[in-house]
Amino acid sequence: QAHVEEFGGGSAQVGGSLKLSCLASGFTAYCKYDMSWYRQAPGKEREFVAGFGSDGTTMYAESVKGRFTFSEDQFYAQVYLEMNRLRADDTAMYYCQADRPRDKLDLGRWCPSGNWGQGTQVTVSS
Repeated sequence: QAHVEEFGGGSAQVGGSLKLSCLASGFTAYCKYDMSWYRQAPGKEREFVAGFGSDGTTMYAESVKGRFTFSEDQFYAQVYLEMNRLRADDTAMYYCQADRPRDKLDLGRWCPSGNWGQGTQVTVSS
């Protein structure tokens, strides 16, 4: 499996900002993954936050549109989630997912299966 690790969680006040990053590693340079952010609040199911859709466009959950920005550095297999105008209901464990492993050049070379990171806690308080 690919190794996925999140960075940048922490505490912020309502209206503040945080930036998360996620690095996928443990595979050769020709492998590519679809990377996305999810979150899980206490007592709730894990939900999609942001990532690329199957057509390559960036998708966001309705609750974060206009406040969160997803970006990717394909060369380093790293993605980011810039979170602005944070709200108390953004408090959750944020997880990065690397999914749909494939050869960048479509040559059918093997890539490790996708994986989830361990998560990073984001706490927003007033």
